[in-house]
Amino acid sequence: MKGVQFLVAFVVLALASSFASASDPSPLQDFCVAIDDYKSGVFVNGKFCKDPKLATPNDFFYSGLNIPQNTSNPVGSTVTPVNVAQIPGLNTLGVSLVRIDYEPYGQNPPHTHPRASEILFVQEGTLYVGFVTSNTDNKLFTKVLNKGDVFVFPIGLIHFQFNVGKTNAVAFAGLSSQNPGVITIANAVFGSDPPINPDVLTRAFQLDQKVVKSLQAKFWWDNN
Repeated sequence: MKGVQFLVAFVVLALASSFASASDPSPLQDFCVAIDDYKSGVFVNGKFCKDPKLATPNDFFYSGLNIPQNTSNPVGSTVTPVNVAQIPGLNTLGVSLVRIDYEPYGQNPPHTHPRASEILFVQEGTLYVGFVTSNTDNKLFTKVLNKGDVFVFPIGLIHFQFNVGKTNAVAFAGLSSQNPGVITIANAVFGSDPPINPDVLTRAFQLDQKVVKSLQAKFWWDNN
């Protein structure tokens, strides 16, 4: 009996430990520049590492985040990511960055980052931002941000930004993962491939099935 109790306690502690370290693991070396050639590297954190002796300053560099992006699209915004795909040296470091451009009344639609918290800084314009807590409260936290303001979106929670100003807006955000991921809610639910059975969405959203099928037939824009 004691052996069983010990085993149960061990499993619970192991699970608790895994949940506690759900974000990017801490690196065990100074850096791990990501490469695609498995023959010349060691696999760490989803990428192969370049031999540190062959690393260059360009492995830790990105240029162009000062350039405004085209926002002429259905949602009126464009996200420019700077993660491990753009800077190989970010591999294992647990951080990344994005620039977000918004046209007047453009938005970064409700979405989540499954692997990262986010801290947003408004460089230009006025943004209405917010996030919703998990079930069962589903409490909405919102704020109107002006130039120089900062707001935090906790990991995994649905959040959004909306340019309520009459001019373009620009924001920069830091994320606590080298590859935070993004799930845009409308795209995932109504634009999945293959489509979710309309009967599921009809009942889940309490909509007429014709409305669901109409939404599924739309082209859902990815602003990332």
